[in-house]
Amino acid sequence: MAANSVAEHVSECLQLAMLLEVSAYPKPGNVHRTADFSDTRYEHFLASAVVVGEFFREAALRGVLVDQGKLEPSEVGVGGIIRDAVAKVSSRVNGGNTVLGSVILLSPLAVAAGITLHTEKGLSVHVLRRNVQRVVQSTTPVDAVNLYEAIEKAKPGGLGNAPKLDVNNPSSKTEILKRGISLYEIFKIAADYDSIAAEWTKGYPVTFSLGYPYFVSEFKQTNDFNIATVHTYLKILSEIPDTLIARKAGKVRAVEISEEAGRILELGGLTTVEGRRRLTEFDEKLRKAGNKLNPGTTADLVSSVLAVTVLKGYQP
Repeated sequence: MAANSVAEHVSECLQLAMLLEVSAYPKPGNVHRTADFSDTRYEHFLASAVVVGEFFREAALRGVLVDQGKLEPSEVGVGGIIRDAVAKVSSRVNGGNTVLGSVILLSPLAVAAGITLHTEKGLSVHVLRRNVQRVVQSTTPVDAVNLYEAIEKAKPGGLGNAPKLDVNNPSSKTEILKRGISLYEIFKIAADYDSIAAEWTKGYPVTFSLGYPYFVSEFKQTNDFNIATVHTYLKILSEIPDTLIARKAGKVRAVEISEEAGRILELGGLTTVEGRRRLTEFDEKLRKAGNKLNPGTTADLVSSVLAVTVLKGYQP
């Protein structure tokens, strides 16, 4: 497949994944097509997905160049892609941080998809995962500094303070460059308390080992993209306590919410009357107290799952 065709295809798939994720409903505690936050609305996420398309295209093109041997993986500049995407969203879309987590997860996927699809006739999920690991492990200290600048621009809620190389500490970027610490190594430090960092450093286990197989199974059973997406959201939340909730409300509360998500799935979720009733109540419950209990990290992980799903050829 020609380089530009690969890049356009990858970008369309990843943008669609973001649109499908935010549109899934009722997605407990997060913005979806029938529910907004007071300051961040559904249309802000739609607009953000449009804005980031050019950056996914560029990431995929760089992946093609890696496959052609014209660019080293360490020269891809994933951190800069993330920073520039977040900066453009911030300048073009109201509503605060809508894309940081998803762009951190999807940018390496875009590069990896460019590497994979340039020579592959069909997408191998195994090869895609291997290439994602190659991309993230090849990041540099400059990527790390660029990621810090993306975080500064996005101002994500509930960030708190990190024990080492805190993004809120102005000296951290200087120390990163001085000590030659790559973005991958930064995420290894954060992996114990941040699910997105853990995805990067552990081979995207939630995306490839938990979320994608579960989505495929649910879609085959229901033939309904929305149901499969919401159930995948609940499945991930039930097994991986949301780290955004943990930062805002504590680990105990995050675990309690995970347990409730699991119980709703056991009741059948969107496929049963009782499951739907409990899901609606759960959604309303998580929206109280100023959205302090919104599982935002889980939503980002679902975007990553749907990216693989759409790249693989599943259609809504």
